[in-house]
Amino acid sequence: MSKVIDFLERMGQDARLRAAPLEEVQLALEQAQVGPEARAVILAGDQQRLDALLEGLNVCLALCPAEEEEDGGTEEEPSREDDEETASKSLSHVVA
Repeated sequence: MSKVIDFLERMGQDARLRAAPLEEVQLALEQAQVGPEARAVILAGDQQRLDALLEGLNVCLALCPAEEEEDGGTEEEPSREDDEETASKSLSHVVA
């Protein structure tokens, strides 16, 4: 499957290949030695079948900065270790 990923990466970086006619994309797939099943899925533009073929997993992660206090506060700012520990705990809940 690495040949499929390599080809998709190449296609993502090459605007000419993304806009190329179907025959040219098919030739590029053959030259990259992408298997026939993956080749058909890519040429069909079937995202769901491609995800299934590559056993893909969609992961979405958002990091939002904390709001700053407006009163200038006298509280000590949390150390970087505290921030990393909190982020680690939050991430473990998302992944689990």
